Amino acid sequence: MENLNLIETFSEFKELKNIDRATMMSVLEDVFRSMLLKKYGTTDNFDIIINIDKGDFEIWRNREVVEDDQITDTNLQIRLSDALKIDNDYEVGEEVTDEVKLADFGRRSIVSLRQNLTSRILELEKDNVFLKYKDKVGEIITGEVYQVWKKEILILDDEGNELILPKQEQIIGDYYRKGDNVRAVITRVEMKNNTPLIIISRTSPAFLERLFELEVPEIYDGLITIKKIVRIAGERAKVAVESYDERIDPVGACVGMKGSRIHGIVRELKNENIDVINFTNNTQLYIARALSPAKINSTKLDEANKRAEVFLDPEEVSKAIGKGGLNIKLAGMLTDYEIEVYREVEEDDEDVTIEEFSDEIEQWIIDELKAIGCDTAKSVMALSIEELVKRTDLEEETIIDLKNIFKAEFEQ
Repeated sequence: MENLNLIETFSEFKELKNIDRATMMSVLEDVFRSMLLKKYGTTDNFDIIINIDKGDFEIWRNREVVEDDQITDTNLQIRLSDALKIDNDYEVGEEVTDEVKLADFGRRSIVSLRQNLTSRILELEKDNVFLKYKDKVGEIITGEVYQVWKKEILILDDEGNELILPKQEQIIGDYYRKGDNVRAVITRVEMKNNTPLIIISRTSPAFLERLFELEVPEIYDGLITIKKIVRIAGERAKVAVESYDERIDPVGACVGMKGSRIHGIVRELKNENIDVINFTNNTQLYIARALSPAKINSTKLDEANKRAEVFLDPEEVSKAIGKGGLNIKLAGMLTDYEIEVYREVEEDDEDVTIEEFSDEIEQWIIDELKAIGCDTAKSVMALSIEELVKRTDLEEETIIDLKNIFKAEFEQ
C-alpha cells in the first residue's frame, strides 16, 4: 500500500505539472537513493527500477556470497547459509540479488520519503515556471483574475501559475472582479523566497507595442518598425513608426481603414488617445510631428542642451500643449528634447513678453505661465481667471494681481 501511495503522489504531479518523464524518473530515483544511503550507508549495490506506466517500482540489492564466519558487511555481503535459502545453487563468490521491500524501512522513513518527493517536485516545478516565464518577458499573456487586493491583483494563467498585476501597472479606470479576463505584458520575472514572482503590466510601452503587433500585420512581419513609444497610461500615447518600403504608408497601416486597426487598441487601453507619427532623422520635422495636432511655424534648436523653441500661431499653442500639458510632455519624451512653445507675434503688435515684467513678477510665476504657452502679456489677458487657475498651479489671487499688472501696462 505504501508503495502505491508513493507512486500516486508521483503520478499526481506528473499529470498536473509540466515536468518531463526523464526528469521525474531522475528525481524519484534520487529520492529513493537518499533513503537507501541513510539506512545502508551506500547505494552502489542497489538497482532501482521505476515503471511509471504501471505505477510501481522495485528496489534490488546485490550482495556477494561469503562463508558464514567471513562476513564483515551485511549490506554488501550475504552469508552462504542465507543465500542457500534463496537458491540451493549459490556458491561462495557469486552475487545474490534480492528485492528490498519498502515496508522494511518502517513507516516513519516512508512518510519522510513521500514528503521529500513532494518537496523536490514542487521545487522543480517552481524552477520550470521561472525559466518558462523568464524567456517570455515582453510577451502578452491573458489570465483570469483570482484575487483583488488594494495594492495588486492576483491572476492565474491557463496552467494555474500565479501572475501579479501591481496597482501602479494598472491603467487608470481599470476595474476587475474575480473571474474577469486580463491581458497584459510580462515585464519582470524573479525568484523570491524560492518562489517565482511574475510581474505583468498594462501601463508599459511594451504592452502597447505588442498590441500593435497583434493588430497590424505589417509590424508583425517587419515591414513597419516601431521606433519608439511613449505613453501616460490611460491618457495619451505617441508612437513613432517607420517603413523601409516606400509603397507602405506606416501611419495609414497602423490606423487602418477608418481607424479599424487602432480602435481595438484604444478600447483595450480604456480609450487612451494614441498619436501615430512618421519617424524621421530630421529633428525639426520630428519635433513638429511629435507636437501633432498642432501646426508649427518654425523651430529653433539648441543641440548641445537638447532644447527646442517652437513658434506657433496663437490659436495653435493650446493644441501643442494639450490637456494638462500631456501633448508637449509626450512630445519631449518622444524626441528627447525639452520643448518650449512660443506664440508668434507680428512685428507691429503692441504685445509685451512676460520676461519684461521680471522686476514685478517672480520668476517661478513667469515659468508657470510660459509652461502653458503664455509668453506674452496679451496671451495671459486672453485667458479667463478660471482657465488660468485650472491650467497652472497659481492661486486666483495671484492671477488677479498678474492681470492688473498687465492691464496697467497697456493703459499707459
